Amino acid sequence: MQGVLVPLLLSLKVALWATALSTLGGVALAYALARWRGGWANLVDSVLTLPMVLPPTVIGYYLLVLFGRRGWLGPWLAQWGIELVFTWQGAVVAASVVALPLVLKSARAAFEEVDQRLVGAARVLGISGPAVFFRITLPLAARGIMAGVLLAFARSLGEFGATLMIAGSIPGRTQTLSIAIYEAVQAGDDQQALFLVAVTSVTCVLVLWLASWLTAGQQQRTGHRA
Repeated sequence: MQGVLVPLLLSLKVALWATALSTLGGVALAYALARWRGGWANLVDSVLTLPMVLPPTVIGYYLLVLFGRRGWLGPWLAQWGIELVFTWQGAVVAASVVALPLVLKSARAAFEEVDQRLVGAARVLGISGPAVFFRITLPLAARGIMAGVLLAFARSLGEFGATLMIAGSIPGRTQTLSIAIYEAVQAGDDQQALFLVAVTSVTCVLVLWLASWLTAGQQQRTGHRA
């Protein structure tokens, strides 16, 4: 049981941190892109969405080039005592990168569906820009954003390739649930692999079901408003 509980708790910690980081970055970028009316917005969106289509090993390689000991930022981070390679923090970075596009896409669609007449009316009444965002725009887009957040959590929980490249597979330190499944299969421990697969599958199904419910509610509300 210890061999299951440790990677499960580590995966949950990594997924929660990664979801928080990807939510902050994804919502901010989505709001900026939703307001940016120009051809360059779609190009930026395409670049930010690359982690959805690139092989995880490619993402892991980019992260090593960026944060490795001989990478672009690795030596600078080391001066501040920050080490990402072969640490659970590195796993968080990898999961955040692959989860960000899920938040970005959902949040941008939700922001673009907000009725701009309400925003315009609030500004006419003298409400400041930040107040309009937090009191009108964000609440109206909340369901769509939350759907993206849940998808990001599920993606972070199941991240494997990029995490393995930058964080490795150190039991108790960087061995997440998906990596533990791989190691169990490699070791021929089918019983533990099956149990880990079942835990991962049930968790992801519940998260995806909740995300689908939120998305359906957002679409239904948009339809009624139209």
